[in-house]
Amino acid sequence: MKKIDSFTVNHNCLVPGIYISRKDGDLTTYDLRTRKPNCGIYMDNQTMHSLEHMFATYIRNSTLSDDVIYFGPMGCQTGFYLIIRNANNLRVLSVVKEVLKKILEHEGDVFGSTSIECGNYRNLELASAKAESKLFLSLLESNPNVTFQYPNE
Repeated sequence: MKKIDSFTVNHNCLVPGIYISRKDGDLTTYDLRTRKPNCGIYMDNQTMHSLEHMFATYIRNSTLSDDVIYFGPMGCQTGFYLIIRNANNLRVLSVVKEVLKKILEHEGDVFGSTSIECGNYRNLELASAKAESKLFLSLLESNPNVTFQYPNE
């Protein structure tokens, strides 16, 4: 059986950053890696869930809104996948940073935090979404030469 593409990346070489995971026609899947894999420091479910709600809402209300296909967490608890149609890498990077800043500035409740809107609405906390956003934004802003390519082994 053929391995899926994400299993062909050596996760022991990955560091936090933004990468192109795959391209399928006009769709680009971005790997938003907020944590180094296999190091024992993972996002807890509340952080992943809260950041998913916040990021998904803000990016679907951004200048990329018509091209956002999907945003969601990785099961390994080290990042998120973002799928964009007709992607321009530098524009996507810019909007990702804008979204992270909006999360940091957000006042009020986590988006979708009622029982009507979410199947696990009690497992949301704005502070954890902000902490992860701050960590990832700092990383992205400290690396002006993003290549979008996975590191070589």
